[in-house]
Parts: sequence; structure tokens; C-alpha cells
Amino acid sequence: MQRKETETEWSWQGADPSVLAEEYERTGVLRLADFLDPAVADDLYDHLRARDDWKRSITSAEGVHDIDRQTMQAFPPETRAQLDEAVYARARYDFQFRYETIRIPDDRAEREAQDDVLSRLALSFSSGPIRDFFRTVTGVKEIDFADAQATAYSPGDFLTGHDDLIAGKNRHAAYVIGLTPTWRPEWGGLLLFHDEHRDVMRAYPPAMNVVTLFRVPQSHSVTEVTRASPYRRYSIAGWLRAEDDAQR
Repeated sequence: MQRKETETEWSWQGADPSVLAEEYERTGVLRLADFLDPAVADDLYDHLRARDDWKRSITSAEGVHDIDRQTMQAFPPETRAQLDEAVYARARYDFQFRYETIRIPDDRAEREAQDDVLSRLALSFSSGPIRDFFRTVTGVKEIDFADAQATAYSPGDFLTGHDDLIAGKNRHAAYVIGLTPTWRPEWGGLLLFHDEHRDVMRAYPPAMNVVTLFRVPQSHSVTEVTRASPYRRYSIAGWLRAEDDAQR
């Protein structure tokens, strides 16, 4: 298999997992193009665009807050402005994010009951050949569960630097499946990977049907989507985890 222009970008179809595992071990990051069947990727993109149950997600000293669209629309303009100011103020010096999300439940029975394309994808990541592929590439045989959420970044949305390491979550790797068919890097929304000095080591613009798989912990962020962007940045993101005995 030949390398593409980007050093860590391959097509999963026909790829040798052992070659991918070597690259992942060396760099901690993989970009795999054409990760899903094109029809599945298109269905996911159309599904995300059609959903109306998105929630604005932000964090504060009290934790994560998911605010549904009806509640957001009911806020007076001055309240929305104050909320935005509080979000940006925290982002200056602390961990913060602002985007819309649809969270896929962790519980298998709940996923099966929902029976939509998002839940089916999350189920497939937690068993069978895709899970086995993740285990091989990451070298972590304990991976037995993938959580997931859909995300949509509009102008003004962002995610500040963090490393995904949370005690008790048993996260071994993270993934982001890009579902954005048209994008220009100057519109923002780039996934950045940082070194210990916060210098940028890698920068990936939104793309369609490309998965980024990376080791946890590892510092990364998403740059703010600019007002010039005519589109939303869609993706499905989550973590590959080892469930403890209490969760089985």
C-alpha cells in the first residue's frame, strides 16, 4: 500500500492493520480516508442535517451543560449575549467548548431501542470487526466499548486544549469521524494536536468520511469556526474504552 501525501493518512479498505499499528505506535495519530462505506457516510451526513434535537453544549465550574434549542430560543437576547460572554471568558484561561451535540447513550439496550443510524454506528464500534480493527491498530486488547456523540460546530463554536484523560473513564484512544463534505481551512474548525509547549504539531481541517484516531492522553483542540463559514462542521466523536466489571 502506498503512502498518500499526508504522512499518516491511509484508506482503511485494503490497509494492512500491522502497518497502521506501527504508525500509530510511532506518532499516536492516524488519519484514515474512506473509513466508512460512502453510502453510510452520506446517510450519516444527511441524518445529522435533518435532526432537530441538537443541544448547545458548554462547560462551567459546575460541569457540562447541554441546552436544547427550544430553551436557547426562549432566552432573551441579553441573556444569550451574557451566556456567550461567560463562555468566552472561561475559554481565555480554562478548558471550555461551545458546539451542538447529540449524545448516543452508552447502554446497549437504549442504543438498540433508538435504532437510528447513529446508534447503529456506536453499536458496531463496540463489537465485531471494527472493534477488532481498533484493538489491532492501537495495540490495546482491552478495548471493548465505544461511546459516541454527534457534534456540529457553527460560527463561534470551538474546543480549547485538553487531553481527554478523565479518571474512571478507561479511555485508551479517541476518534473523530469527519462528515463535512465542503470546507476551506480558513473557515476554522481545524483539529489541532499540541506538544508539551502548546506548539501545534499537526492540523487537520474538516473533511468527509475521514477518521482521526489518536492516543489518550494527548493534547488537542478545535479552532473556532469563523463567521465566513457557510456550513456547519459535522462529525461523530468518542472514545475507545475498557469497561470495568461494574459496567459489564
